[in-house]
Amino acid sequence: MKIIFAQGNPEPNYVNTRHNIGFSVLNHLVKDLNLKWTEKSKFQAITAETTFSGEKILFVKPTTFYNETGIAARKIIDFYKLDPIKDLLVIHDDFALPFGTIRVRQQGNDAGNNGIKSLNTHLNSNYNRIRVGIWTDQREKMNDADFVLAKFNSDESTNIKNIIIPKIIELINMFCNETLESTSYKTIE
Repeated sequence: MKIIFAQGNPEPNYVNTRHNIGFSVLNHLVKDLNLKWTEKSKFQAITAETTFSGEKILFVKPTTFYNETGIAARKIIDFYKLDPIKDLLVIHDDFALPFGTIRVRQQGNDAGNNGIKSLNTHLNSNYNRIRVGIWTDQREKMNDADFVLAKFNSDESTNIKNIIIPKIIELINMFCNETLESTSYKTIE
């Protein structure tokens, strides 16, 4: 079984914000696969599931806020008795990376990201992650909280839909096939 776990905030006013790019990816993928989200209060998450090459894949959006997502991850890992090192892929924003940069890592520190800090506290730091760059020139004009909670502009939204999400879906497929390796991509020039 594989867990594809997105970082984000659950309330509607956070839709299409920089912090919720992980949720945007999973929403797109779940819609394309014609799956349905289901509330799973025991996990503090909503989930959708499918199978890939005979293996169950669980897409997860925590219903905790971004900075507490480790709680949901721990509950799911414990319930299914999974190994985060090989069974968990986390998708999250990274404001230190330029918009359109995608970085894949098998482990690492939180680099100031409170959602990753929560995951590392509850799981340790050994799990796969896709870091999605959200930094733009706007970052220089706002404090951290305002920047990550700001919505993407229309050009950014178009690039996310047409370029970034398809690349991340390709990486999710690699993870499910156990061929995902640490690497970086610059999808937007």
